[in-house]
Parts: sequence; structure tokens; C-alpha cells
Amino acid sequence: MTLLQHFVCRVIQVGTRLLCRIESQPLQKVPKRGPLILVTNHIGSLEVPLLFVHLQPRPLTGFAKIETWDNAFMGWLFDLWGAIPIRRGEADMVALRKGFAALEQGRILAISPEGTRSRHGRLLRAHPGIVTIALRSGAPILPIAHWGGEKFNTNLKRLKRTDFHSAVGKPFRLQVNEKLTHEMRQQIADEIMYQIAALLPEAYRGEYAEMSKATNKFLKFS
Repeated sequence: MTLLQHFVCRVIQVGTRLLCRIESQPLQKVPKRGPLILVTNHIGSLEVPLLFVHLQPRPLTGFAKIETWDNAFMGWLFDLWGAIPIRRGEADMVALRKGFAALEQGRILAISPEGTRSRHGRLLRAHPGIVTIALRSGAPILPIAHWGGEKFNTNLKRLKRTDFHSAVGKPFRLQVNEKLTHEMRQQIADEIMYQIAALLPEAYRGEYAEMSKATNKFLKFS
């Protein structure tokens, strides 16, 4: 980590501690080394800096919509963090190659299968792009869920601290022994999302609220 990265991380740590009560202890379960695909729900902008800061010194990167770089400050910050710009709605092979390279270097690649923030905190239906990355890389997948951050803006206006909770699940890999179809890709993406849903309070499960529908046909747990 460069001196500038260390300084920015320290500023974020101090700032978020003042504005939030952060339950960061579960993040200590994240493996200390080796390639890892971290899958998480996407509520807003708060979890990105929190995950980056609290998973240090693990090298962490992730995909971010390319429109983020339209904002000069956010573009600078995401470049500092080594985020990977991705064009949504298309097969962005440049971004995918950078993601595979990060995993080959033993880094954490953070992905939100939902593809966009929910803002209200409840899970959205996953896109199947995560399946391609996981299968081609062979990297283990670790589900992390967080909640409470959706109240940050409202609490900030009321000068109230936000409770930011997190939970870490069990690592697994994908195991597919048959020809992959579009329907299978979506089923696998849904199986991954149910692992995130299981970590969340019931009110946050959204599209994955019916846990009786959860399957793990294509998941192989460590």
C-alpha cells in the first residue's frame, strides 16, 4: 500500500467511525491470502469504502460502472483503489481480463451479482455474469452480507449515527458437470444469491425471501 493509499484509508476509517457504528468483526473471517471472489449485496455507496478499508491489508479490487469515472473525484478515488471500470449491459472483455488477472495475482475480486445498488436494502435478482468469472477462474467464492447502510443518508440529515452490520458465510466453488445453458447460469447465480440472503435478516432478502426455494446443486463447499 502506498503512502497516499494509507492516508486515504485512515481518513475513511476515522470519518466512518464518527458517522457509523460499524460491525467489522465478522470481516476477520475473510481468508488472509489466496485468490478470492467476494460476492456481496449492493445497497449504496457506503459499503465500498468500508469493505476496502476494513479488509486491508488484503489487496482488494472490484468492478465499478464506467460512469463512475464521469465524476473527477470518484474517478480519482476508484483509480487509487485499483477498481476495474466495466461497461454494464455488454460483455466487457477488457474488464473481465483485468478481473481474471487480479485473481491470478492472489487478490480479492469483489462482485455484486445484482449489478446495481438497491438503495432500499432488499436484494434484487442477480445477473448471471458472476458465473462466467467464477467458472473460468476456479477461484473460491465467499458471500458477505451487510445491512443498515441504506439508512445512512437519512441518518446523516438527522445528525444520527448509522449502524452498519455485516456477516460472512462459508466459502464454496462452483461445480458444473454438464453443458451450461442460460437457464443453468441463472440458477447458479440465484444459488449464490441465496447464500447472501441466508446471512441477512428476513426483511432484507427481497427477491430471495422464500428460502424454501434455495438450492445448492452447483455449489461445492470447502
